[in-house]
Amino acid sequence: MNNNVKLSDRLRKVASFITPGSYFADIGSDHAYLPCYVCMKDNEAHAIAGEVNRGPYESAIETVTQCNLSSRIDVRLGNGLSVLNVDDGIDSVVIAGMGGALIRSILEEGKAHLRNVSRIVAQPNVDERQLRKWLYTNDYTITEEEILEENGHIYEIIVADKNAERNPFKEGILDRQFLFGPILLHKKPQVFYRKWEHEAFKRERVIGEMKKASKQNPEKLSAFQQELQWIQEVLSNGRDYS
Repeated sequence: MNNNVKLSDRLRKVASFITPGSYFADIGSDHAYLPCYVCMKDNEAHAIAGEVNRGPYESAIETVTQCNLSSRIDVRLGNGLSVLNVDDGIDSVVIAGMGGALIRSILEEGKAHLRNVSRIVAQPNVDERQLRKWLYTNDYTITEEEILEENGHIYEIIVADKNAERNPFKEGILDRQFLFGPILLHKKPQVFYRKWEHEAFKRERVIGEMKKASKQNPEKLSAFQQELQWIQEVLSNGRDYS
């Protein structure tokens, strides 16, 4: 363990977006594999590994100790961003492996701790749209997005920076960009098409069930139909709304 920490492809990609020399916080760090991996490859990096559950917290301490990184990685027990102190000097926050709604809640509830945080690297398992909306309304500009498939599940990684020069969002098409990802709409790798083909099928099924329901919800039905139209446009026309 003290010479090598193995990460999944997903977490290695997340780690690649941590700026060299950063002092970063990994929230929901589990066994602290990600901060150990980063600090072993980057001698200038320092980290805080935050964990809300005592079992993973104790496992994280053990991992950090075995990796001889106790002087550079501080493992803390607490909920979300509450593990951070104002004078920590954290410049980046990583939150990976949770739902988008939960990541959004963690960021919102801990907003006071983000005052000096210039980069957020997030990997929501689902509901990326909610996270993008929060970043947009809280002055973080999405500067990079990745999508990858691992063990049969498709993951998206969202990188957002403060004071970025170029903002990918455009008025008039924000809802579409929140849904697909403003940068992924331009990249559109094969896994992007696989995800949205599946999402189109899910929406078609939901729309069919809603139309058969005895109690109709026209507003909700219209929202699903609109999203299905956007998905079909992106899949059939390669539309990126640029």
